[in-house]
Amino acid sequence: MLTKNNEKLYNFLVPILSIVLGFIFGAILMLFFGYNPILAYQAMFNGVLANPFFFGEAMRQATVLTFTGLGFAIAFKAGFFNIGVAGQVLVGWVTSIWVALAFPDLPRILLLTLSLTAALLVGAVWAGIAGVLRAYFGTNEVIVTIMLNYIALYLTNYLIRNVISTGGNTTERVGPNASLRVDWLTQLTQGSRLNAGLFIAIIVVALYWVFMTQTTAGFEVRAVGLNRFASTYAGMSAPRNIILSMFLSGALAGLGGAIHGLGTFGNIFTQSGLPGVGFNGIAVALLGLGNPVGIFFSAILFGVLDVGSGFLPNRAGVPDEMAEIVIAAIIFFVGANYLIRFLFEKVKTKKTATEGGE
Repeated sequence: MLTKNNEKLYNFLVPILSIVLGFIFGAILMLFFGYNPILAYQAMFNGVLANPFFFGEAMRQATVLTFTGLGFAIAFKAGFFNIGVAGQVLVGWVTSIWVALAFPDLPRILLLTLSLTAALLVGAVWAGIAGVLRAYFGTNEVIVTIMLNYIALYLTNYLIRNVISTGGNTTERVGPNASLRVDWLTQLTQGSRLNAGLFIAIIVVALYWVFMTQTTAGFEVRAVGLNRFASTYAGMSAPRNIILSMFLSGALAGLGGAIHGLGTFGNIFTQSGLPGVGFNGIAVALLGLGNPVGIFFSAILFGVLDVGSGFLPNRAGVPDEMAEIVIAAIIFFVGANYLIRFLFEKVKTKKTATEGGE
């Protein structure tokens, strides 16, 4: 068994080794199909890291993924699999744009606060539906959130076509008072869509850590996730904490949707499917092992991989789907972290035996 000190080392090594193994797996696959993995990875990372515009786009993607990753993580800490993050992003997105278009003349600080808060609350309520059903009726949150995803998708498309716009498939763009764009950030990254949402994400990462590690409510959420029955015996309310965790999960995802709308696009348009940032946020949370700082850096990695995949066909002659395979491999190794634990314990046992023999 791992000691507490070794457990910390293990928690640090799991994502690192998962990333390394994911890239190795991708390289082997490229070699198998006759591609040059070194050239592919050089194209991917140099294309993003050496160009301010594409680096800004990667950080912009990472910003939204941070919110969706944190949203999934807090529900996961409470023992629930919130697969409805994508739908919660969508309702937050449409709400923020709706509010911003309804009150275009409000002062910027007031309009942004109102739009972000509305998106946060709608996302929270949307996820809270699954929380209430799970807490009081024992329904499976996976099934409920999947259904809510598609309700969110079709409801959003209806609102865009029939309520927010005049029959078109896209809304008008929000005014400058509702935009999260910051001129100096845009100039610094040579015209990218990186916006003030990045700073909000960093603040939320810090608040998440404080809530989960320094407050009674955060302790209870984690306790319910570890053992619901023991927590109830200790006087904690399992239903209340189930609802709270889902409420906060949806709030974070809804806020991510607002950042996506007010920062990245400035409007909303009909969707053919659920936003990918919702499902990718689940992968980001798993790679970050629920740690907010880990989630933030995982989001940056996924942002780089997502934007960098566009360089693979032209610069390395590799299909951009290879980047998705690498991401999938990384998540596989995170999910199969018991293999890494097994190897870690084997190395530790062998080292102990060798030292004992001496």
